[in-house]
Amino acid sequence: MAKKPTKAFITFDNDTAPIELPILSGTAGNDVIDIRTLGKHGIYTYDPGFMSTAACQSEITFIDGEKGLLQYRGYPIEQLAENCNFLEVSYLLMHGELPNAMQLDDFTKTIVTRTMLHDQLSNVFRGFRRDAHPMAVMIGVVGSMSAFYFDSMDVYNPEHRMISAYRLLAKVPTIAAWSYKYNLGHPFMYPKNKFTYAENFMHMMFATPCEDYVPNPVLAKAFEKILILHADHEQNASTSTVRLVGSSGANPFASISAGIASLWGPAHGGANEATLDMLEEIGDVSRIDEFIKRAKDKNDSFRRMGFGHRVYRSMDPRAAIMQKTCYEVLNELGLHNDPMFKLAMQLEKIALEDEYFVSRKLYPNVDFYSGIVMRAMGIPNSMFTAIFALARTAGWIAQWSEMNADPEHKIGRPRQLYTGKDKRDFVPIDKRA
Repeated sequence: MAKKPTKAFITFDNDTAPIELPILSGTAGNDVIDIRTLGKHGIYTYDPGFMSTAACQSEITFIDGEKGLLQYRGYPIEQLAENCNFLEVSYLLMHGELPNAMQLDDFTKTIVTRTMLHDQLSNVFRGFRRDAHPMAVMIGVVGSMSAFYFDSMDVYNPEHRMISAYRLLAKVPTIAAWSYKYNLGHPFMYPKNKFTYAENFMHMMFATPCEDYVPNPVLAKAFEKILILHADHEQNASTSTVRLVGSSGANPFASISAGIASLWGPAHGGANEATLDMLEEIGDVSRIDEFIKRAKDKNDSFRRMGFGHRVYRSMDPRAAIMQKTCYEVLNELGLHNDPMFKLAMQLEKIALEDEYFVSRKLYPNVDFYSGIVMRAMGIPNSMFTAIFALARTAGWIAQWSEMNADPEHKIGRPRQLYTGKDKRDFVPIDKRA
């Protein structure tokens, strides 16, 4: 990985001697102060949530939250979502360049012919309760893959990394779909090589052995968009988790399983599920004013899910793409008069026009629209985060591979600001107050 050039230095006095720290510049984004030598001077930085800390250098994804920009390997997300399928974008994330026709064909064949799971993995599913959340099942099954595919887990071997990466990209959709089928008590549907990546997942989700499944092209295209828009998002909580776990040399299946666990949180990947839960809590268009009032009351515990974003200070660029897709799906399925979707569209209108939301830049985000689209497609709320994990697997394995290929990478070891008791002597139990 190319080093960032040094732009300048910052110097401060440590009461004993001046400390000089380089300021590094990347190809885009904020400069960073290289603080790696601070520990030698007995000083650490304090940054809860890592709001101002760059923990790695990466060439994969760039976000400018102020301008509303998201780029994969330099390509704007709008162009990729309009012109590429998910496997083409996955190739870009993993290899750094868009594939030519032959490369894409070979890559696609490699992935679609590896979607089958080891037959004994079906026994792992059956160890869970039928009503287990699909994310809980995915965490367990993905982690258990290390007990079945242990022939290529040398993380320092580029060929082994690629084999594991391809396996994960191919098999996680099967695991996600089977998690849903297991919930229902339905037989597992095996993947079919004739389908596209998106069509195959929909087949495994919705088909039964009773009749042939014919994918709806409009819904398949919409699902491709969802996957592309969620494929990577820089150093978020789950990606940082994958990197931190992987930094110890942990196998790729354990690392991705940890990422899925992190993604499950309602503040992260669970946001689109929480958005639909919020819509169900509101229940009817007639109650919108009541909940808008509650949303504006900082003392009210009601959480307005699906609006605003921690990173984007303007419109989430993925939301604009998903908004168009949302209307395409609703038109295709004739759902504009469905009470839940009428409620969602009214909330969208308010968020885009109401001064409270506009002034605070609380625009509908990608979770708002993707949740509506998935619900319209017949995907239950409990599967929303599982599909997010399926999409994000492409980014996770690209980030994991990049980290392991970096000769400078070290095991993660955050520091702390200790605020506990100072040193004290042991007191025998018969003398304690």
